[in-house]
Amino acid sequence: MAITVKSWITVLIVAVTLATELRHAVVSAEPQVPCFFIFGDSLVDNGNNNNIQSLARANYLPYGIDFPVGPTGRFSNGKTTVDVVAELLGFEDFIRPYATARGEQVLKGVNYASAAAGIRSETGQQLGARIDFTGQVNNYKNTVNQVVNILGDQESASKYLSKCIYSIGLGSNDYLNNYFMPLYYSTSRQYLPDQYADILIQQYTEQLKTLYNFGARKFALIGIGQIGCSPNALAQNSPDGATCVQRINGANQIFNEKLKSLVDDFNRNTPDAKFTYIDAYGIFQDLINSPTSFGFKVTNAGCCGVGRNNGQITCLPLQTPCQNRDEYLFWDAFHPTEAANIFVGKRSYAALKSTDAYPFDIRRLAHI
Repeated sequence: MAITVKSWITVLIVAVTLATELRHAVVSAEPQVPCFFIFGDSLVDNGNNNNIQSLARANYLPYGIDFPVGPTGRFSNGKTTVDVVAELLGFEDFIRPYATARGEQVLKGVNYASAAAGIRSETGQQLGARIDFTGQVNNYKNTVNQVVNILGDQESASKYLSKCIYSIGLGSNDYLNNYFMPLYYSTSRQYLPDQYADILIQQYTEQLKTLYNFGARKFALIGIGQIGCSPNALAQNSPDGATCVQRINGANQIFNEKLKSLVDDFNRNTPDAKFTYIDAYGIFQDLINSPTSFGFKVTNAGCCGVGRNNGQITCLPLQTPCQNRDEYLFWDAFHPTEAANIFVGKRSYAALKSTDAYPFDIRRLAHI
C-alpha cells in the first residue's frame, strides 16, 4: 500500500511530538538521588575559599573562562569532576558551595570543599585560611540541623539524608602541601610513607564515622590522583620535564590501597550503609598512557601558568591561557582541564573498566 504525503506528515508530526515530550521528560525528571554532598579540596572547590584570607583562590579569570557564568572559584577552565557527576545524577543546577547555600537549597546537597584543605589540620597552612576535613564535616552538621528544621523532625531528615550520595576526595594536599614540602612540614622526617598513610586513614575514618552518625549512608571515596605527574611536580622534580615522579606517586598509591581496604571494612561493619572507592589514579593513568586516544596532545604542562612546564606558579590574574584547552590534560600547575574532568567524572559515575570503581560505580550506588 502506498504511503501518501499526508501520512508522512502525520508520522513526522507524531515523531516530533514524541521527541519533544521525551526531551521535556528527561529535563524535568527527578535526580536519581535527592541530594549530593561533596567534601574535598581544590579539585572540587566551587567557591568556598572566595571570601577567606587565602592564597588558594580561583575567583578570577582565566579560571572559569569556559564555565557558563565565568569565574566562580573553580580551579579549572570549566567544570570539575563533581559538576559532571551531578549532571549525570540528574541535577539541573550545580551543587552550591556551603558559603552561599541558603534555605531549601541545601535539600539538593552542598559542596563543602576547600582549596588547600587536607585530612590533617595543619595541611596547607602556608597558603592561609582553608577548611580542613574536620571543618567541612562540622559545616555538614550545621546543614543537617537546617534539613531537620526544613523537614520538621529528625526522623524525616535521617530518612531523607540516607538516600543521598556523599562524595569524599581528600588527601592530595596532605602530600602536596605537607609530606612533600619538608621546608614547611616535618611529617616526612617523622613518618615513612606507609606510616603516614596509616595516620591519614585513621583520621579519615573518624570523619567518615561522624558523617555516618549524622545520616550519611551512601559514600563514594575518591582516591588520590597522580600528583607526581602534575606540571608542578614535573617542573620541580622531573629531570626531563616529562617523566612522572615515582616517589610521590608511590606514596599516593600506598594511601589509595589503604583507602580501598577501608571501603571493605566499612561495608563489613556498617551493613545499613554502602561505600565504594573510585580509582582516580587509574583513570588518570589511562589519559597519561594514551593521551591521543582521548584527544589530548599536551600532558606535561599547564594550559596557563608560569615557569617550567607552566607548573611553577598557577594561573596569574587575567593571564591569557592556551587556545586549544581541550587538548591539554592540565589546566594549571596542579589541576586538570574541564576536558580531563569530564572524562574522569563520566568514568566515576559509570565505570568503563572494572578497576574504575570498587565494588561498584556511582551510578549503581545511587540506585542501591
